[in-house]
Amino acid sequence: MHLNSKPSILYFGTPVVLISSKNENGTDNLAPMSSIFWLGWRCVIGLGASSQTVKNLMRTRQCVLNLPSVNEVSQVNKLAKTTGVNPVPLWKTSNGYRFEEHKFEIAGFTRQISETVLPPRVKECPVQMEAVVEAVHGLAEGDIDMRGRIVTFELRIQNVHIEESLLMKNQINRVDPDKWKPLIMSFQHYYSLGNNVHASALAEISETAYNSPDRAKVIQGQMVAISN
Repeated sequence: MHLNSKPSILYFGTPVVLISSKNENGTDNLAPMSSIFWLGWRCVIGLGASSQTVKNLMRTRQCVLNLPSVNEVSQVNKLAKTTGVNPVPLWKTSNGYRFEEHKFEIAGFTRQISETVLPPRVKECPVQMEAVVEAVHGLAEGDIDMRGRIVTFELRIQNVHIEESLLMKNQINRVDPDKWKPLIMSFQHYYSLGNNVHASALAEISETAYNSPDRAKVIQGQMVAISN
């Protein structure tokens, strides 16, 4: 029987992402979040308007989306109640957050130079996506009580780095889903993917059928760079 339920949060399970961005003073911010979804080589993320990541993205229009696996969960958790905003916003203070400028260091992560953006990648994360901001939208703009509290960003991926052990044999452009164990956030708790539960009709479609113009432009740009 279904009951009429009103959960305080509706986080039914999305991947954890560590967003690296550049602070105004040149230091690196690293923020965990899980409000994200992808379509082609673009994604949409949602963040609290008062966060340091929002300020950095508004200013620089660049970031790296680092996807941790289950192996990095303890390091990710060290960032869970930290913020790059000083002074710390009241809501975060009341929930135990603290200001932290050196996030790579406290989590034990290693910086890795990016190729197309200024923010660094997280070396320990098996998937790293360099991205630029394409559009910014407010959420709940029609609600006077919610307006201005959440910002959504449309990001365009322009470079992807994947740990070799996650790729299918002799197929550099295909991730093996049996090897990829992303860190999942579900109702504020950490999980990961389990075993394949059923054959998928969608898997009968070649992944190349989903090739997007964004991906084609990246490949073309890289080929031009090599030829020059």
